[in-house]
Amino acid sequence: MYKMIVIGFSAGGMSVVKQLLAALPKDYPLAIAIVAHLPQGHESNLAHILNAVTDLPVTMARDKQPIIAGRVYVAPPDYHLLIEKNHQFALSEDEPVKSVRPSIDVLFSSAAEVFENELCAVVLSGANSDGADGMVVVKQLGGLCMVLNPLEAEFSTMPEAVISKVDVDYIASIEDIISLLVSVDEKA
Repeated sequence: MYKMIVIGFSAGGMSVVKQLLAALPKDYPLAIAIVAHLPQGHESNLAHILNAVTDLPVTMARDKQPIIAGRVYVAPPDYHLLIEKNHQFALSEDEPVKSVRPSIDVLFSSAAEVFENELCAVVLSGANSDGADGMVVVKQLGGLCMVLNPLEAEFSTMPEAVISKVDVDYIASIEDIISLLVSVDEKA
């Protein structure tokens, strides 16, 4: 049923995304795309960091790269990451959204338009509202919407912004999000 998971986080989200990826089985059948707000103008070692905690292959997404199930892709610094209808990634240097590039909203919206009810979107910790507008699109197109419980987030602004705009399917602890994503796998 589900084909893709998109994850967004900013401040305070690194430890929970590492915990999440570490818990997924090595034969996990869904593709995962991640947008993290990182300092602009710096090389990102996010793929390397995440590769160290998961059995799933983690790479920096490239323009026109086909999306392959069972892999984790991270947005490169200073590019928006989008999903195209042909199930390839696109990178964009369009203006920042909510002062950030890459933008969670951009990834979530483009992924929702392609995968509709076969998409699962997750917002973790963060100190701004990026992700809320994208999650609205995910919900409108039938995707599954999850947020980290703001009481458990190191920075609650991002999950609270999503909850204020979207009737999300789950407001959950990281342990429950992991369980849900593993059960999503069983429906794949």
